[in-house]
Amino acid sequence: MRKLPHQRYETGHTLLSQRSFSDFQTGAPMLQTKMRQDDEALSSQSRASRPKLLAVASGGGHWIQLMRIAQAFADCSVTFVTVHNSYRDQVAGHNFYVVNDANRWSKIALLKAAVKLAWIVWSEKPDIVISTGAAPGYLALRLGRMIGARTIWLDSIANVEQLSMSGSRIGRFADLWLTQWPHLTRPGGPYYAGSVL
Repeated sequence: MRKLPHQRYETGHTLLSQRSFSDFQTGAPMLQTKMRQDDEALSSQSRASRPKLLAVASGGGHWIQLMRIAQAFADCSVTFVTVHNSYRDQVAGHNFYVVNDANRWSKIALLKAAVKLAWIVWSEKPDIVISTGAAPGYLALRLGRMIGARTIWLDSIANVEQLSMSGSRIGRFADLWLTQWPHLTRPGGPYYAGSVL
């Protein structure tokens, strides 16, 4: 999906290669206008063609770690899902949903979160689902996988001794399954590619 910006640079390069340096100096305003028009056209095209990414995290450290990797989503149309409405201002300008927090001890809360996440996944139809945990992220990855989305799990850095329960169960549903501790890697995953803190 990086093709659109790359095409802009090819356009600029083509224009430059067809002119002598003196032509370029006198034609600079024309070139700037052309590049601005290209930028405007590409901006409207890229909004429609950028991959849709659903980024899901519980509160606290899970959310902080998701925010640490958020700049990697720059080429995507991002929708954030979390358990605290107070995080909305941190991702202003993006779609934002709140689901109830849940864990393995609260089956009713898990069911409510699953229903809300199913509605969000169905409504947003993401191309990619990424989560740093915990239970809402696990549910979102499972649901995203059901509609054909690519899925990424980044287990929390707090899980030093072993993977989180969600992290240990998500492996077969994640296209990319990562841990932030090298000693927790296994041949079939999770894999280690660094840490975010």
